[in-house]
Amino acid sequence: MKLIIKLSKFLLILFLLQSCGTEKKEISLIQEIDQEKEMVLAYREGLEYLEKGDTFYAAKKFLEAELLFPQSDWAPKSALMASYSYYLQNYYSEALFNLERFLNTYQADKRLDYAHYLMAMCYYELIVDEKKDLSSLTNAKEKFQFIVKNFSTTDFAEDSKYKIDLINDILASKEMYIGRHYLKKKKWIAAINRFKVVTKEYDTTIYVEEAIHRLVEIYYYLGLIEESQKYANLLGYNYASSEWYDATYKIFNKDFKKKRVLKTTKKEKINLFKKFKKLFQ
Repeated sequence: MKLIIKLSKFLLILFLLQSCGTEKKEISLIQEIDQEKEMVLAYREGLEYLEKGDTFYAAKKFLEAELLFPQSDWAPKSALMASYSYYLQNYYSEALFNLERFLNTYQADKRLDYAHYLMAMCYYELIVDEKKDLSSLTNAKEKFQFIVKNFSTTDFAEDSKYKIDLINDILASKEMYIGRHYLKKKKWIAAINRFKVVTKEYDTTIYVEEAIHRLVEIYYYLGLIEESQKYANLLGYNYASSEWYDATYKIFNKDFKKKRVLKTTKKEKINLFKKFKKLFQ
């Protein structure tokens, strides 16, 4: 009898423990569901404020959504949306800080390419005066180059290439600005070094033609005719139709006059179309 009583008590205790465990799991599940609902609500509120133009409050709601359910896929999405909201508000420092946190926290996220691109755009927007501060330029260029290298098949890579060209134009203009300054001061070596940087590092920019001409000009003035001729040939070979080639030609031919270029007549245009007519049939 005593054995039966003891066994009954044991089974009762075991049943109560199991009931408590099940209840805790149910409570935990209910809390998780409620938490997810709160998170979705916060995220949607963030989208609503973003559409209204209240980007600062939108960022606040997105960050709130991230904290409510950090183990879900909504968390990294919310973090990125917060960063984007800061970007729209021109709060680039806040956006960059949040993006750095995103890259450290969600290293395997599928939206890494967008995070890197948004960082590059923040640096790009911070470019104010290339003559005083190069940090934003160099940071933006490095980040765009990173995107081209690591996410080459994305649309972000295509736009990054375009942005790199624009940045190179700015950097080349800076070198030209300083080079011209040295030229006016007759600091020949310093000017040569600046113009050579343009010809070597920014040879795809619009400033390369002038840079080569300036080298022709300086070397000719210094009496280094062969060196001057070398750059004149380079300019003629690559940019024969350039105004800077005309200026270079005048250095070696004082009586040079630019030939008048006649416009193509309507008859010539019609004949030209006939030659390529098959391409349009």
